[in-house]
Amino acid sequence: MSVSIQTKALLWGLASVGAWAATKAFLSQKRKIDFRDKTVVITGGSRGLGLEMSRLLASEGANIAICARNQEELDRAKAELDQYGIEVFAQHCDITDKVQVEHFIENVRQAIGPVDVLINNAGTIIVTPYEHATEDDFRESMDTNFWSAFHMVNAVLPQMWSQQSGRIVNIASFGGKVAVPHLLAYSTSKFALVGYSEGLRAELAKDNIYVTTICPGLIRTGSPRNAIYKSQNEKEYTVFKIGDSLPFLTINAEECAREVIDACRYGEAERNVTLMAKVGATMQGIAPALVSETMAIVNTTLPAPGGIGAQRAKGKESETPLSQSILTTLTNEAAERNNEIIES
Repeated sequence: MSVSIQTKALLWGLASVGAWAATKAFLSQKRKIDFRDKTVVITGGSRGLGLEMSRLLASEGANIAICARNQEELDRAKAELDQYGIEVFAQHCDITDKVQVEHFIENVRQAIGPVDVLINNAGTIIVTPYEHATEDDFRESMDTNFWSAFHMVNAVLPQMWSQQSGRIVNIASFGGKVAVPHLLAYSTSKFALVGYSEGLRAELAKDNIYVTTICPGLIRTGSPRNAIYKSQNEKEYTVFKIGDSLPFLTINAEECAREVIDACRYGEAERNVTLMAKVGATMQGIAPALVSETMAIVNTTLPAPGGIGAQRAKGKESETPLSQSILTTLTNEAAERNNEIIES
């Protein structure tokens, strides 16, 4: 009995998928690492997702180095992490300053050893319609979300090359796969980080250094209160904070941290976290025009330009009765847990 061309194609496709799955499983086990006694640098590790990852890695016996610009946040985070019985190094550092980044990494090496794992987590979010976005907004977003990661990578690579091993995790975003209205400066910087991270993996794999790109959707970290809002800032903040609190469209910060650490453990190339991020990234790949039209419709539902215009306000300065209502309970609880309530 002859086999049709369609049947042969189907069998060949199934065999290819099976072979790739088997290869992926083999590589995952081969690349698996134990974090115990590893030196892990986490930028923005004093609060939010960074603090959750610090806690989980500390519980696995990793030695943790964190940096931030707020000394009070650092002191509180270090005091908590010290309780895990590991070595903890915390240093005030402006990650947008290349010299400070280099000094920080050298101080980490001297204090707790060469860097085995770098997690570029720190970032900034500026929420505004494009009418009130400025060149400075874009430069600040690029400096914090892209160039800081670039400088951190270059600071740790000599140590990793010397050891012929290492892990680099770049926390990008769903906004680095799909451009989101009112987050254009943020999305631009995250698109740059995704491209850099993917290319970096291809370049460094030969040296046993595995780069992982993480693209999460909305995470309940409590961070909206520390983001920057312009235009109708109170409305922008309320929309953002409520969206960040929806249980079925967002992910708990601890759960997200576990996903990031798991992806790093097995040296994965990329992991999209949350269903929205997975679906959005897939749709962008197969139907970019549809996604673009959908985002244009979403934009019509967001607050119009106006309010304070190009001036800035933090989320904590933009509270309203609705943003403090039961609708945002999960975000408020996350802010309390994750050191987001420290006043700058």
